[in-house]
Amino acid sequence: MQILKMIFAPFVAVFKFVNTYFKSSIFFLIVVLILANSSTPKVPNLATIDIKGEIVLADEVLDEIYAAMDDDSIKGVLLDIDSPGGALSPSIAMSDAIKELASKKPTIAYASGTMASGSYYAGIWADKIYANRGSFIGSIGVIIQGANIKELADKIGIKAQTIKAGKFKEAGTFARQWSDEEKAELQGLIDRSYEMFCTDVASARGLDVKAKDNWANARVFLGSEAVSLGLIDDVKSIKEAKDELASLSGVSEQIWKEKPVMDKFISNLTKESANLMMKVFFGGEIR
Repeated sequence: MQILKMIFAPFVAVFKFVNTYFKSSIFFLIVVLILANSSTPKVPNLATIDIKGEIVLADEVLDEIYAAMDDDSIKGVLLDIDSPGGALSPSIAMSDAIKELASKKPTIAYASGTMASGSYYAGIWADKIYANRGSFIGSIGVIIQGANIKELADKIGIKAQTIKAGKFKEAGTFARQWSDEEKAELQGLIDRSYEMFCTDVASARGLDVKAKDNWANARVFLGSEAVSLGLIDDVKSIKEAKDELASLSGVSEQIWKEKPVMDKFISNLTKESANLMMKVFFGGEIR
């Protein structure tokens, strides 16, 4: 037994040393490596705000706009837009907020894909609007849609029951064909909305509202066509747009504010869920 102890004594000593000091040594080495490779993070001076997908809600984008507006370290904002539009009210809410943002710091809208209908409305007050040369621009128009499921409901034995106050409270229902009076009332609403849209675009872009049939009328244009009509300022790459924003903002080094990966994931999940609910439960949208 004594002989065995003598034989294994060196191994036991090594094991005790490792168990006592190795873990501490590794921890110390990790700390040293972290400190050696870390540096004081640079404060972002430029921010990108995404307006992507169908516009159903404006809350998240508005939060980002006002956060950038109130952050003195952010000297300029790039709006990265790729959206077919969506609901009228949130589009106008974003448009008004971006107008306020552009009055306080340089703001450039960049159409990375589609900047049409509500998303075009949202970005009209940016200092400059640039686009990918393959982007779709415009679709300045308003639409309200709804299904008529009366025949289907009759076949499966479903009948709508309605109690209402107000002659036009049921206008837009999907349970039956709309009456001529309801259509006229809805058409008046759409016409007034369209007039507001065109008037705001003309004011923001310095266009003649009387010539709106040339640049509005729900027509969609490629980037180069949109430039010739005055709907955007030029066709550029996103790098060129970022470089111009840096120049307008007076920053010598571009330090872009990054959105956390988890925030991006949650944001995309929320948007997709909202879009799905809009289509399933309402069967249409105002654009």
